[in-house]
Parts: sequence; C-alpha cells; structure tokens
Amino acid sequence: MSLRNIAIIAHVDHGKTTLVDALFRQSGMVRENQRVEERAMDSGELERERGITILAKCTSVTWRNTKINIVDTPGHADFGGEVERILSMVDGAVLLVDAAEGPLPQTKFVVSKALELGLRPIVIINKVDRGDARPQEVLNEVFDMFDALGADENQLDFPVLYAVGRDGWAVEDLEKDTGVNLTPLFDLIVSHVPSPKHDTEAPFTMLATTLEADPYLGRILTGRISTGRATVNMPIKALDIDGKKLEDGRATKLLAFRGLERIPVDSADAGDIVAIAGLSEATVAHTLCAPEVTEPLESRPVDPPTLAMTFSVNDSPLAGREGKKVTSRQIGDRLFSEAEGNVAIKVSQAEGRDAFEVAGRGELQLGVLIEIMRREGFELSVSRPRVLYRTGEDGKREEPIEDVVIDVDEAYSGAVVEAMSERKAEMTGLKPSGAGKVRINFLAPSRGLIGYHGQFLTDTRGTGIMNRLYHGYAPYKGSIATRREGVLISNSDGESVAYALFNLLDRGPQFIPSGVKVYRGMIIGEHTRDNDLEVNPIKGKQLTNIRASGKDDAIKLSPPRLMSLEQALAYIQDDELVEVTPSSIRLRKRYLDPNDRKKMARNADAA
Repeated sequence: MSLRNIAIIAHVDHGKTTLVDALFRQSGMVRENQRVEERAMDSGELERERGITILAKCTSVTWRNTKINIVDTPGHADFGGEVERILSMVDGAVLLVDAAEGPLPQTKFVVSKALELGLRPIVIINKVDRGDARPQEVLNEVFDMFDALGADENQLDFPVLYAVGRDGWAVEDLEKDTGVNLTPLFDLIVSHVPSPKHDTEAPFTMLATTLEADPYLGRILTGRISTGRATVNMPIKALDIDGKKLEDGRATKLLAFRGLERIPVDSADAGDIVAIAGLSEATVAHTLCAPEVTEPLESRPVDPPTLAMTFSVNDSPLAGREGKKVTSRQIGDRLFSEAEGNVAIKVSQAEGRDAFEVAGRGELQLGVLIEIMRREGFELSVSRPRVLYRTGEDGKREEPIEDVVIDVDEAYSGAVVEAMSERKAEMTGLKPSGAGKVRINFLAPSRGLIGYHGQFLTDTRGTGIMNRLYHGYAPYKGSIATRREGVLISNSDGESVAYALFNLLDRGPQFIPSGVKVYRGMIIGEHTRDNDLEVNPIKGKQLTNIRASGKDDAIKLSPPRLMSLEQALAYIQDDELVEVTPSSIRLRKRYLDPNDRKKMARNADAA
C-alpha cells in the first residue's frame, strides 16, 4: 500500500475540519450507520464550544490502495506553533481559501511556512455556494500571495479545485463540472503529493512533534519516522536538539492512525506517522532513535512568544472556596507540563515566590490555557497581558508589531481608522472588497490591540471582522492611552444588596448582581469618571415604622455587565488582577487594602 502525508491548512473558519469530516465518510473509514459528531476532529470540549481547532490532530483515510495520513491544523494565529511543528511531518498541503473572504493573515502565515519547506500546495477555493462568492478573484489573490511569498515556478504552478466542503463535493471546473463527491480531491492528492522517502535500511530515527499524556501508557510522542523501521519493544533513546542523550528506553507501544482511532501495530516503516510510548523525559523537538544514532534530526525554530502574563496563587478572602487545586506547586506543575507539549508557550518562575511568568503568542492562546485550567479545578489570579520588549541592534527598545486586516462596512471605516490611529497603528492599505465593505490593512503594536476587540465590535455594530498576525519587531512607538474610566471598588466584606446597588447606579455600570459574595478591594463596577471610587455594596435599607407613598416600591436594577474571561483580561489595568475559579470570574485590585494602593501609587509616581 502506497502512502501520502498531507496537512490541511487555512485561516480560521474557512472549513478545514468540516472538509476532513467529508473525507472520512467518502473514503469508507466511517460506516454508514455509525454515529459521528459534526467536526469529529475537534475532540476537545473547548474546541466544540468555540468552533475553532486548538490542537493539531492526525488521522488517516484509505483511498484505492493508498493510505493518506491527514493532519488537521489550527487556523488561528495564536496557535501557530502547532502549525509550524506539524508541517515538518508532511510532504504536501491542501490549502483551503474561502471563496468570499479570500486569503487572510493566517493564510499567509501557514503558506509561508509550507513554501519554506518546499511543499507544493493544492489550492481549494471552498464555500463556492456562498451568495457573495468570488472564486476567480480569490484565485488571483492566492496566486499574488504565493508570488509575494517567494514561491518558485513549481509552487506557482499549483492545481486548483472548487469545493463545498459541507456538502462534500469538489470539481476542477465550476462551469463544466457538476459537484458529486470528493473523488477529484482524492485523485489529486495521490497524483500531486509525493510519497515519503523510504530509507528502511538506516537506523530508526523520528522527530517528536506532538506530546500527550495517557494515564495508562504515560508519555505518547507523535511524529513521522524519518529513517528505518520501528517495532514494538525495540530499544530506543532520546536526543535533545544539541545531540545530548536524555534517556534510554523501549518502545512499549506503537500506535498508528486509522480513521478516528489509534490502533496498536507491531511495526511501522519510514515515512509513516505514528505515536510511540515508553519514554519518560523526551518531549517535543527531541529525536527518538536507535541506540547507535548519535546525530539528532533538525527541528525548525518556532517564532518567539510576544505576550506574557503572571499566574499567581489566589490570595483573595474567597480563596479556596470553589477550587480544588489552589497551591503554587499544583499551579506550577500544571504550567510546566503545558510548556513541555506546547512549544509556543514559555513558563518561568516570577519574582514572587507563588507566581509564574507565562509567555505565549496572543490573548486567545493564554485565555484558552486559563479556561482549561479552571475547568480542571484550579484557582488562580492572573495579571493583565503585557508585551515582551527586546533591545535592537542599535540599543533601542523594540516591540512586537502585528499585521491587522479589517473587513468592515464602509460607514464604520472612519471610526475604525480613528481608533487604530490612537493605538499608534499605521495604515498600509485600504480598498473596497464588494457589497459595500472595505478592507483596511494596518501595522499595529501588539500592546495597542490588547482589549481593543470589544470596542471594535461596538464601533462596527458587530459587523466588522478583524484578523491579526505577528509581523515582527519594530522601534517602540511611544505611550498609548489605555482605559479612561476608573472603577468602583468594594470597601466591605459581605454579600451585595439590591438596595445598595440601586443607589450606586448613578456612579456607573455594575459588574455584579445582588446576592453575591464581595470583599474589600474587589471591583464591582465601572466609574463614570476617570478616578477609582470606593463604595459600599452591602449597605442595607434602614427599617422604620413610618409608611409613606412610594417608599416601599420594588427596586429595579439594570442588568449587570457580566464579563467573559477574555473580556476581563482585556479590561483590567496593570494594578488589577482577574481572580479565576471553576465557577467565578472576579475583578480585583492587586492590593486589596486602600492604604497599600495609595503607598504603591506614590512609589510609582516617585519612580
């Protein structure tokens, strides 16, 4: 049986995982009466909730005596580390582009990585049934993108299919062919993608590209066998990127991908993608090999993190009431284990004894990590995201810059341009994109975009689409104005009372309803002015025996402004924290005592 290894790459929400569903069904890997959930490759709870792919996953289908290993990759820029690792496992790529939206920043990112590796992508113009589809224009944009990224002649001569992945069909010519099934795609993969090199005589070597933990098998490392043959119980060792031996062991379990399942096999040859268990220290980017091998396989460097946050022990008065894992040791162990399997995240001990610095690609990536931890029973406090500066060759400070592409109705373009210019963004392009919309390109500092998405949706009445991608480092752009409003801070411990909250409505919108636990230093609302204000949300009504008209009317409170985790992280300032527990998200001041806050503010002004 011949073999092909491909990755499916695209911008977020262009239809990768839905296309893989259709490939499953039409290849016969799923029985007709078998119940398979929609977007079967999005197996994680968070992936299903948010409708995005977070972790790259391997699977395989069989088509006319050819086994096709397929890797479904994330489409969001924050999870780009997954894409970079995975592309080293494959010999070809299927690039999906939305027939209406065309190539977007993440499309450019994954294609550049694929072209660097010498891959010749197959291009699929997907969702051609959309009312605003423009397949020929999008095809021209894809060609221009390939050319701008330095593709060679072979890569520019890419094959094209037009498809509707949701309905499971693809054609070569939209005008002449009728969409029936995905046979044209299967045939194109077999004919266009080269089979992996087979060097079965050399000793066994494999580069680990993904890591996961299994309660029964221990560490499971997945990768493509570069040379030789792997067999169950064969002696193996792990080499780090410098060639230093980490440990010896045995391949206690060898797992191959068959459809949605991983099945044990006795052996696997060079070129196949497998998962190996049996080592306790090896991790991503390490080389698994036979004992006689001394040189490690080359691993591709991953773009550096651009944002960092401080994860610390929750020390609020309500600590330990809702979570099961609350100590710094438990938090640290969880973060370091995450960093082992996720090369785009870096974890280090912070200055505080009970705090850890976590650096990653973006707010979404770090927000997903916090959400997963709170669902696992962790309690912790998290600081505002901050960018990671570096010193340039000229000795001056440099900051990360992002490539921002915004699609917005023409009526709202002025508000978007004004808001982005306040955040020191530089406009690099503006052109109409049809149907009364315009596409605006910016180069913007990462720190200016922290917390902007909420305002962007308000400015565009929820109709705008913003896509971001790490561009590089550039000279520091100067100070950027952050949140202008102050906050309402509780000055007492207790339970919020409707009567007290009603009397605070004039002070600004509130973040909490009545009947919830509050403590001194907790943020309960937003002040209408630019200064912080301490208020009493637990003050009850004075009871008297005097009756007067209207005195006992029912109190009506405005609905509180409840924030999601991402909204809370974007809202807080440097002197504030988000308290995260399995059942609550609270905003608080870093220093709960008002005297401590004044003292730290004086020290900051003096500095």
